[in-house]
Amino acid sequence: MGHKEREHALLSASGAHRWLECTPSARLEEQFPDTSSEAAAEGTLAHELAEAKVRNYFYPADLSKRKLTNFIKKQKESELWQDEMLAYTDEYLDYIKNAALGLKSQPYVSIERKVDYSAYAPDGFGTADCILVGDGCLHVIDFKYGKSPDGRVSAEGNPQLSLYALGAYNTLSLLYPIERIKLSIVQPRLPDGISSWECTLKELLAFGGYVKRRADLAWKGEGEFKPSAKNCKYCRARSQCRARSDHNVKQAFAIGELPPLITAEEAGERLNMMEDVVKYQKDLQAWALSECLAGKDVPGWKAVEGRGSRDWADMDKAFKTLTDGGINEAILWEKKPLTLAQVEKVVGKKDFEAAVGSMVVWNPGKPALVKESDKRPAITNKVTAVDAFKEEK
Repeated sequence: MGHKEREHALLSASGAHRWLECTPSARLEEQFPDTSSEAAAEGTLAHELAEAKVRNYFYPADLSKRKLTNFIKKQKESELWQDEMLAYTDEYLDYIKNAALGLKSQPYVSIERKVDYSAYAPDGFGTADCILVGDGCLHVIDFKYGKSPDGRVSAEGNPQLSLYALGAYNTLSLLYPIERIKLSIVQPRLPDGISSWECTLKELLAFGGYVKRRADLAWKGEGEFKPSAKNCKYCRARSQCRARSDHNVKQAFAIGELPPLITAEEAGERLNMMEDVVKYQKDLQAWALSECLAGKDVPGWKAVEGRGSRDWADMDKAFKTLTDGGINEAILWEKKPLTLAQVEKVVGKKDFEAAVGSMVVWNPGKPALVKESDKRPAITNKVTAVDAFKEEK
C-alpha cells in the first residue's frame, strides 16, 4: 500500500495551509531534509490498516478477508502497533460505510487515489484517502490519527482536502455529474474528531482561482513571508527562517509603551502576538545544539553533557547478590496497578467499556487558557485562580 514510499509535491496538499499563506516557504523548505517522527510512523501504520479495511469492504475481490487477516497479523509485528488501532480504524470505516449507504444509489468509491491538481498548482499532486461520488456530490474523506487537541483538524475550508477535490473533479466530472462538494475529516482519537463541511462547485472553483494566484508566487519563491504559530509549526525551515526569527524577537522585545498595568484586552492581543515566541525559542535551541554537536561555533553557547543517571549493568545479578546476602526479596519489588488507560489498552476498548465502563468516573482537568476558536465550552466562576493552580498535597 506504500504509504511510506509516497512522493511529495513541492506544493503539497498537506502543506497547502502554509504555502498559500507564506508563499516563499515552499522553496525555502527545499534546503532541508524531510524528517519523520515516531508519531508520523505510527500514523502511517494506522493509515495502512485503515486503507486495508476500506478496500476489503468495498473491493473484496482485490483484498479478501483472508488477505486482510494476514495483513493485520503482519502489521502487529511492528513495534509501533497498538491494539486500539483496530477500533479507531473501524470508526473510520464505519463513517465511510454510512456515507455510502446514505446515498440514493451505489456511489463510485476510490481508495488512496492519486489526484492531480497541477491545473491549479505547478506539478501539484497528492493522495486522497477516500473519494465517494454519488447523488451529484463529490465527497473527499481524510483519516487523521493525531490525538492532541491542539492538532484537531477542521474540514471547513480545509485547503488540503479542497485541493484533492479540485484534482478529483477535473478527472471524475467527465464521468459523473458533480454539483456539490463535501469534505470530511475523521480523527477518531479525539472525542469530537469528526468534522464535515459542504460547498458548491462554484465555490470550489473560486478557491481554485485563488490557489492559482498563490501557487504561482510559491513556485517562484516569491511573495511575503507570513510567520505564525500555525504556518511555522511543521515548516522544515522553522529553526533558521529569518522572517520567523525577526518576527518573534519583535514580539518578545519591541513591546512599545510600558503602562503600569495592562488591560484584559491588551493581554489577549499580546498573547496572540507572542503565541509562537516560546515554540520558536525551543526550535532555535534545538538547531543551535545540533550545530555545536557538529563542531560548529555558536558564539556564547556550547554543548555539554546533561545530568546522567544510574542504572544496573545486570539487575538480575545485582538482586541475586542482595538476596544471597540476606536481603528479603519482597522489599526489592513494588506492586503497582496499571493506570486506567493502560488497563483499557491491554483489555481492549470494547471489552473494557462492556465490563467496567460504568465504574469509570471523569475527573475534570485543571483550567487551561486556549484560543477562542477551541471547541471546548468555556468555564467561569467555578474556581478561583488560587484554587485552580495551588499545589496538590
